[in-house]
Amino acid sequence: MSTEGRGVQSIEVGGRILQVLVDAEQPMMLRDLAKQAGMLPAQAHAYLVSYRKQSLVDQDEATGRYRLGPFALQLGIARMRCLDPLRMASELLPDLADLAGFTVALSIWGTHGPTVIQIHEGVDQLYTKTRAGTVYSIAGTATGRVFAAFMPERIVRMALENEGLEGTRSKRIGISDPVQAKALRAAIVAIRRQGYATIDPQPVPGVSALSAPVFDHMGHIQMAITVIGPTRTMDTTPASPVIPKLLAFANQLSAQLGYDGDESVWAGRENTQAVGLAAKT
Repeated sequence: MSTEGRGVQSIEVGGRILQVLVDAEQPMMLRDLAKQAGMLPAQAHAYLVSYRKQSLVDQDEATGRYRLGPFALQLGIARMRCLDPLRMASELLPDLADLAGFTVALSIWGTHGPTVIQIHEGVDQLYTKTRAGTVYSIAGTATGRVFAAFMPERIVRMALENEGLEGTRSKRIGISDPVQAKALRAAIVAIRRQGYATIDPQPVPGVSALSAPVFDHMGHIQMAITVIGPTRTMDTTPASPVIPKLLAFANQLSAQLGYDGDESVWAGRENTQAVGLAAKT
């Protein structure tokens, strides 16, 4: 989001110090802090004195190292309290639809699994069965596979078992023959590596989809953003121009929710979750 208008240069310069401390995630010596902020130690020290007075920064008396202070924590907590992730995503959904040129759906994990809560039609005039309240198959749709890759294994496994019991009688989009364990395992590993999901063959003939996760500050998936379009015009290969637009949108929302993009939050689950889920299907 662009910010127009004249700002206060000293605040912007001082903000570099705070950003360095945020990125470092550990106390820092003055010389290192100043170097990474792109300023002289004396200049950085002057800002740090003011920040200490405001409790934005602390200094360890024993080591002399600087770290974020209690007021910085209060600011972060206040930010999280006033956030409404779903409202934020809903307001931005039309922007992605316009940018991508296709229909966009916002889904959360509901009582019965991946559930659409909002859909914004694109210029493609695409006819699909997807509406607010639509429940997607976990293994048989791009949206469902995104949740399968990042939701806790226990929850996803139970949902997959319920899908198996429903069988082809289910009204979910994407329910078909039981998914093969090898295919599901490979899909989860790929999704976690590339950050998005697609599926072939498509659950609805002639309709393609690309889906990406949105994470919160703890690295937990909060929602999935899915771009849906006609197979004849929507490219879902790795070279698709839609993919970087979708990922940029999802990453922007994740950043707004405090996610720092640290893959170590979930990378350790990649192989164990893929194997565990596949073994139950």
